[in-house]
Amino acid sequence: MKRIYILCVIVLLCVKTLQSANFDNESLNYQIVYHWGVIWKHAADAKLEIKDTHNGRYEARLYARTLSWVDKVYKVRDTLYTSIEKERFIPIRYVKATHEKGHKGRDIVEFSVVNGVTLGHCTRIRPGKEDFTIDLTTEGDAYDMLSVFYVLRRLDMQELQQKGTFQTTVFSGKRKERLDIKYVGVENIKLRDKSCHDAYHIKFSFTEEGKTKSSDDIDTWISLDDAHIPLMLRGSLPIGEVRVYYCK
Repeated sequence: MKRIYILCVIVLLCVKTLQSANFDNESLNYQIVYHWGVIWKHAADAKLEIKDTHNGRYEARLYARTLSWVDKVYKVRDTLYTSIEKERFIPIRYVKATHEKGHKGRDIVEFSVVNGVTLGHCTRIRPGKEDFTIDLTTEGDAYDMLSVFYVLRRLDMQELQQKGTFQTTVFSGKRKERLDIKYVGVENIKLRDKSCHDAYHIKFSFTEEGKTKSSDDIDTWISLDDAHIPLMLRGSLPIGEVRVYYCK
């Protein structure tokens, strides 16, 4: 369950040509649904909000919570927060506050860029344990698990289609991952409210140092309009799959 509630933000593409986008005071809602054979079960909700602070930054937050029937098995109340520089659209500070079942913690990543190299100073805080810190570096830009959502929204999909596959870097609480993105095509999908939409289908895979796979691939469908809203995501479970649906 650990990554399920944030599947709707694990998307990114590093391209040279980005579209302009206005995210001022926007709020998006998602439903997270488990799929086992013929059984579909709404398990959690997520809300993503962003505000223009008018000081050269965006402040974004994703709040996710499981429904009451899931709380009895594995309760989740998590919040992801990121501060984004508006001019270059790169993260400044990322915080993930977790409350999963009986476990609590905070992951913090402080970003800085020097001579084209991105540094992520990462701190993991767990009650009753000594804080863990590590510095991660990469050539070029790097993002966190929330800022990537907005980079996707600014993406020039025509360029992605022409190039086929791209790579970039994501810093989490303690590790650096390479993100490979593949353009699949345009498909018609049905959302949970039964509405049908033509959407870009893209596939994401995460590896550590480009070698060991760090999570299962994720399929994502993005609206064709300029807003480029992620409409649906699909990921694998040990049994069945999980889907994340955009809902108005």
